[in-house]
Amino acid sequence: MSETGLVGKAVRGRFPVFERKVYLNSCSQGALSHDVRAAYEEYLVGWDENGAEWEHWVERSEAVRQGFSGLLNVAATEIAIQTSVSAAVSALVSALDFRGERSRIVISENEFPAIGQIAHAQELRGAEVIHVAAEPEAYAAVVDERTALVCSTLVSYRTGAVHDVAAINRIAGGAGALMLVDAYQGLGAMSLDASSVADVVVGGTVKYLLGSPGLAYMWVHPHFHDLTPTQTGWFADEDIFEMQIERYRPHPSARRFDSGTPPVPNIYAGLAGVRLVLESIWEIEAHIAVLAERLIAGCEEIGAKVVVPAGRGPLVCIRSTDAPALVAALAAEDVVASERDSNLRVSLHLYNTEDDVDAVLAALARNRPLLA
Repeated sequence: MSETGLVGKAVRGRFPVFERKVYLNSCSQGALSHDVRAAYEEYLVGWDENGAEWEHWVERSEAVRQGFSGLLNVAATEIAIQTSVSAAVSALVSALDFRGERSRIVISENEFPAIGQIAHAQELRGAEVIHVAAEPEAYAAVVDERTALVCSTLVSYRTGAVHDVAAINRIAGGAGALMLVDAYQGLGAMSLDASSVADVVVGGTVKYLLGSPGLAYMWVHPHFHDLTPTQTGWFADEDIFEMQIERYRPHPSARRFDSGTPPVPNIYAGLAGVRLVLESIWEIEAHIAVLAERLIAGCEEIGAKVVVPAGRGPLVCIRSTDAPALVAALAAEDVVASERDSNLRVSLHLYNTEDDVDAVLAALARNRPLLA
């Protein structure tokens, strides 16, 4: 496979873990780059040398907002900065009233726990939560004029399946419901035009965006910038440096879903990771697709069962008789992967190569008793 730009071997030297390991666990945590380590150092040195760096810290926050907008193909004014997807979605639902005719929240059975837990927490505010299979047809059967919010993950963390969020979005829009897509397991490894798949897109930096925990984004379509969250904070105000305490005055843009003091060190790291992804954004998805095809074909050759052999993104899940034992066996051979729901999870990213794929296939072949 020929590699150009900054994918595969061309970028690998920026990630020290590959000096020791075959790293295939970006679905849990992206590999640490020299760029992110240097960003943390920049944060610490600047604080040490200059003392209060508030103006620069705020500028970094705006720079990462701009970075997220580039990844989602939207305007920076449509991006809110949060510390986690949980915090972002909680701010969003705080702006929804479930006491009227629209009381229904529809989520797929493949959602990450945070989405399901936040949805069910709204039962305390009058919401009815319905779980459906991840197919558009299942959504269509229950989404109607009673529905306030429809949620779908872009890529299932359990199976690797890529959901047809564009089709689900059309169903939600046809019923007048708000559509939320959790892109945490996809953005950075997959391209995404936010406005074509959702009204709201959320995600964070610790996985395929190659940053650290503690930083998340939420894109909100301009049509919904009039929503008024009751979960709020200082940085959601119309003018944060006016320092007013007389009234609630949310910003007219998506910033109204920001919160308090931004997670400054995580912003430094997140910006470094996002910029690294943006350097090769047009090549990453195609690069991963070639590697995934090689992995899936190799699994078939050794008799390993792939949960979703087609219609999937960067995450390949492989059936196991004892997934934790298989993860441990691979770790003993310096192959880093993870597991969920009796599946070995092998996640591919810009820094992986054909050699990585061949290494995991060889390790699986040596551990056939642990394959289902």
